[in-house]
Amino acid sequence: MDNKTFSIISYITLIGWLVAYFGGKDKADDLLKYHLKQSLGLIICGFVFQLAISIITFIVPMLSFLSFLGIFFLVLFIIGIINAANAQKKPLPVIGKTFENSFSFID
Repeated sequence: MDNKTFSIISYITLIGWLVAYFGGKDKADDLLKYHLKQSLGLIICGFVFQLAISIITFIVPMLSFLSFLGIFFLVLFIIGIINAANAQKKPLPVIGKTFENSFSFID
C-alpha cells in the first residue's frame, strides 16, 4: 500500500491507526506522518471526551443528551479522511493545530 492509503486508514479506529503506523513506518513520508499525528490526536480527544461524558451522565443522568456531541468527532474523522484522500496536510478544525508538533515518536 502507498502512504496515501495508510493516511486514510489511520483515521479508521485505533486498529486502523496501528496498521497505518506499523505498515508505513519504513517508507513514511510527510503526508503519512502528518495524518498519523492528526488521527492519533483525534482518537485521544474522542476517548477523553467520551470518558468525561460517561462520568457526567453517570453522576447527572439528565445530562445524557450531551452524548450527542460525539457527532462532532465523527465529523472530524470524516474531514480527516477527506484531507488524507486529497493528499492535503490541513489541520482538523478546532483541535488539529494542537497535534501538528506533538507525538515526536512518529517523526
